[in-house]
Amino acid sequence: MTSVATGLTGVSVAPADLPPIAAYSYSASSYDAVVADAPSGSGTSAVAPGSLLGSIAGLSAAAVPGFVSAHKADLDRMLVTPPRAGDVSAVWRLLDPVKQAALVAEAPHVIGNLEGIPYSVRGKANAIDLSRTIASTTKRLTTENGKAVRLELERRLTTLDNVKKALTVKDGVKRTLVNLDTSDDARASIVVGDLSTARYVSVLVPGMYMSVGEQIVDWAKVAQNLHDEQTAFLHRLLGPRSSGGAPGVAVVAWIGYQTPVLTNIGGMQLAEEGADSLERTLVGIQELRKENPPYLSVLAHSYGSTAALLALQRHTVTVDALALMGSPGSDAQSVQQLSVRGGNVFVGQADLDPVVHSAFFGSDPGSASYGAQRMDVGGAVDPITGKSLSGSSGHNEYFTAGTECMRNLAMIGIDQGRLVISGTGSSGGVVTASAR
Repeated sequence: MTSVATGLTGVSVAPADLPPIAAYSYSASSYDAVVADAPSGSGTSAVAPGSLLGSIAGLSAAAVPGFVSAHKADLDRMLVTPPRAGDVSAVWRLLDPVKQAALVAEAPHVIGNLEGIPYSVRGKANAIDLSRTIASTTKRLTTENGKAVRLELERRLTTLDNVKKALTVKDGVKRTLVNLDTSDDARASIVVGDLSTARYVSVLVPGMYMSVGEQIVDWAKVAQNLHDEQTAFLHRLLGPRSSGGAPGVAVVAWIGYQTPVLTNIGGMQLAEEGADSLERTLVGIQELRKENPPYLSVLAHSYGSTAALLALQRHTVTVDALALMGSPGSDAQSVQQLSVRGGNVFVGQADLDPVVHSAFFGSDPGSASYGAQRMDVGGAVDPITGKSLSGSSGHNEYFTAGTECMRNLAMIGIDQGRLVISGTGSSGGVVTASAR
């Protein structure tokens, strides 16, 4: 089956040529609002908890390299406990393009992973970080003689090469690396489409054994397949209007937490960490798109569905639709306990899937009392296209191309939940959600 919060712990003393935070003057009054409620920290450190963003905002472009070098540990900690996306966005907008470019060049691993930074910038930063890390890892391999270290370096290099491979563009549809963690428990998120402009945004949340090193290529392929299917349905449903171009679609192949393996699948810690990370991702999307909010859906499988449920139980972020496949549930007992607009929750449960109906983590989203809409995954003939759709069986076939499940997920992601196939009627014909 299938996680960074406000503040900064720990401090560092700034070099002599960088004055304390209070000594900087800021011409933009919006900055005052950003840091007005920041904790003051302790001691005499120039980089106090909660105010690292302020220090960055006050830098000149020429001072960026020295600052990054002197405060590497603080910047790394900012990824562990990151500022709010709104604060990051506000400070980023205060920086002129020269300062922004300097930060991307000097601290790509930080800029590429902070929610609130524009996705095009994050994509550029992560591409730089990926390239540099591949180069440095390759160089270390030429001089390292220890067998265990060499094996670890080779494993990391394989992971990085697979991320690079997963970024390969298909059919002209852009792919952007919006998250990259190159540590031992690597994390990565690749967007298929344009997350900055897409009318419809779907976030794919995976279950157990979905590591970046082994699955990022396939996960990006699933995102591409869903993107293509959503785009095709939009053109078909819009009819003549599609001549002007169907509304944009973006699908996020998200592996933003350490997914469990057999030895830790029964615990909730990784699900809670996944919920933290997913919550930040969703808040970040909504912060950057607040002027033109997209239709935002979360499509989650297995242990990842539990992480998604936990995130949406907190009522800190609201999505437009949620689809759960092979879900072991959570302590939420009904759709009313989730921050999903209109209770727009769908559940798919395949035959021979041992997880469905287990209520392993406290509830069965497929039960009648839960209140979710049924999403059939057993195979059908598409009532719109007339194509035969194969069924999903067991726990791991929900995202297989050409299945009824993928067709239904496409509909959910483009706000066409009424056209989701929810079962078969007494005459053998398919029944859509709108007919229920």
